Amino acid sequence: MPYYVYILTNANHAVLYIGVTNDLQRRVYEHKSGLHPGFTKKYNVHKLVYWEQFTDVKAAIEREKQLKAGSRQKKLDLIQAFNPEWIDLFDLLG
Repeated sequence: MPYYVYILTNANHAVLYIGVTNDLQRRVYEHKSGLHPGFTKKYNVHKLVYWEQFTDVKAAIEREKQLKAGSRQKKLDLIQAFNPEWIDLFDLLG
């Protein structure tokens, strides 16, 4: 089963959210639909701009922790290299 670490942002890219899931399409849909109360719903963070795939859940969780601990600039650089146009990658899933 694949696992994913992903980064979401809001419309003006002011907020970044990092998460981990075993179903990227479903999870981003849940964020976009506001199905769960919390940070992403409160701040309208639902634009998928980055993701990585893993086969091991422990590796995915470690990567999530590593990304969360990194500076904002490191996150921005990672997104810029992966998705220079900052398009919503959700439309490319599936």
